[in-house]
Amino acid sequence: MRELFTSEAFMLMLTMGSFLLGIYLLRITRISILQPLITSLLIIVAFLKIADIPYETFHEQTRILNFMLNPSVVALGYVLYEQIEHIKGNVISILTSILVGSFVGIISVILIAKWLGADEVLVASLEPKSVTTPIAISISEKIGGIPSLAAVFVVICGIFGGVFGPIILRKIGIQSKVAKGLAMGASSHALGTARALQMGAVEGAFSGLAIGIMGIMTALIVPLADKLLN
Repeated sequence: MRELFTSEAFMLMLTMGSFLLGIYLLRITRISILQPLITSLLIIVAFLKIADIPYETFHEQTRILNFMLNPSVVALGYVLYEQIEHIKGNVISILTSILVGSFVGIISVILIAKWLGADEVLVASLEPKSVTTPIAISISEKIGGIPSLAAVFVVICGIFGGVFGPIILRKIGIQSKVAKGLAMGASSHALGTARALQMGAVEGAFSGLAIGIMGIMTALIVPLADKLLN
């Protein structure tokens, strides 16, 4: 039985099945916290724990899904190309909004963490919270943070943005699809983009654009912020 549970076919079925279940639960309940990512994560973690299956085994048996992440990112480029009309004439405003978002996201987390008494290592792990995991790990490692802890903060930030981002944008009266997409991508990276794609094609396209620009700006701003605030 254990060989069945640890097989590649079963692990893939578990992953995709739990995600589809999450989509179904969100559709019938309309409860925003029941995002498919959160539901599938809880199901998979619970199963691995109960069945005493190490995460390394799960990761190895679902490697094809990790491989498919690369073409999925490239696919965002095509979605963005379809929305090229929204970019024309708005390049300066787009770059400015993401630059401001990057500054605010980094400076605010540094000041809040220091105010709460966090040490330098924890602060360095928190700073790149709004970019994708590979970039966050690299930045955190270079500025003295803990890469694995930075990855945890990235996931938490992404889940929070994916769940509450649309609600916050609606409450503060943001109507522009471009603004919504940029906000989701700049604050919640890939997980926010996945949610933005559910909101619409324009939101998803600009959220994907924000991921790339946010990564570049964060890599440039974090070292500067460390020098200014330390």
